[in-house]
Amino acid sequence: MPVSPLARPFPELPDIPGARIATARAGYKAWARDDLLLIAFDPGTTVAGVTTRSQCPSPEVETCRRHLPFGAARALVVNAGNSNAFTGAAGRAASAAQVTEVARLLCCWPREVFPASTGVIGVPLPAERAIAGVRAAHQRLGSGDWLSATRAIGTTDTFEKAACREALLGGTRVTLVGIVKGSGMIAPDMATMLAFVVTNACVAPAFLQEALAGANAASFACITVDGDTSTSDTCLAFATGRAGNVPLTGWDSPGADAFAVALADLCRELALLVVRDGEGARKLIEVRVTGAVSDASARRVALSIANSPLVKTAIAGGDANWGRVVMAVGKAGEPAERDRLAIRFGGVLVAADGAVVPGYDEAPVAAHLAGEEVEVEVDLGLGDGRATVFTCDLTDGYIRINADYRS
Repeated sequence: MPVSPLARPFPELPDIPGARIATARAGYKAWARDDLLLIAFDPGTTVAGVTTRSQCPSPEVETCRRHLPFGAARALVVNAGNSNAFTGAAGRAASAAQVTEVARLLCCWPREVFPASTGVIGVPLPAERAIAGVRAAHQRLGSGDWLSATRAIGTTDTFEKAACREALLGGTRVTLVGIVKGSGMIAPDMATMLAFVVTNACVAPAFLQEALAGANAASFACITVDGDTSTSDTCLAFATGRAGNVPLTGWDSPGADAFAVALADLCRELALLVVRDGEGARKLIEVRVTGAVSDASARRVALSIANSPLVKTAIAGGDANWGRVVMAVGKAGEPAERDRLAIRFGGVLVAADGAVVPGYDEAPVAAHLAGEEVEVEVDLGLGDGRATVFTCDLTDGYIRINADYRS
């Protein structure tokens, strides 16, 4: 599969003390690559997470939900090529068996193991391969790095996606590393497809959860590729506590704000990398809505624009069809008045007060749409609500990829 033209190079990432990485080939699909990731964490590691709001979640999502309230983690295990969603008792049993085996190998409680799976829906996770995979990975713990980890969790991804941030917590410098996979079925209603953040900071579970929820709301919850929310969406953050900082227990802790900002910035970069790898994407689109009656209303309008196949195909073709933007605003079901709308492409006003602007020159707009990054701005003229959402264009490449997805 060709690499997305919007790809970014993989960054240099440091090891995180307290986390050991390994990958293995479980053979979930007929591909010559590792497709299982195991990360073992030192005792004392805390965890937080957000999961899909899909009403048809995978057993792995349900397991994470049960384990998160305990706030402790010793392992992350990820399967790629098989989402294990909609697989009934067989899928639940296979996932539970894998978690139990990881717990046995690491001598920890099953509730300290966090599983995730991604890939084809409706095919039960093959228990024998899942267990053999974690046994093989366990023998190699410490041999992997962030690049191999990111490769192992990918499915239709065309490039590996990761980012790193640092923060100063009361005189102690800490590191945060994040990896993410996702290319299609992207309309996160909580997080993104699969995203994992690991830090050496010492962070209490409750504060880590609060910081991650805030970071998610401003990043993963603001992207869409195709309007479809996965059954497996999971975002987990692990804090090994090896940096030696004063524990972050609340917003009054030294460096709490700096940590939250670093986490939010990291998640935003990861989210944008997912959009850049949208299936068949050739353009990254930023949709900004202002003048709404509330921020929530602005977000719904922005998502209506970003998810519109007509808007996305017009931009793919370099067509400044502002009428399709008007359509998407109108169908959003949010307060909007036709004669107050203002629409801009790349900062150029194209329509206002219910009509195209007098003397409109499409040349600069066409030049903007020919680039790899496109800006669409809509001012509703009703209030102070605002929101920004990121998406990508819709090309024939998306159709080809998904028509052949199970083969």
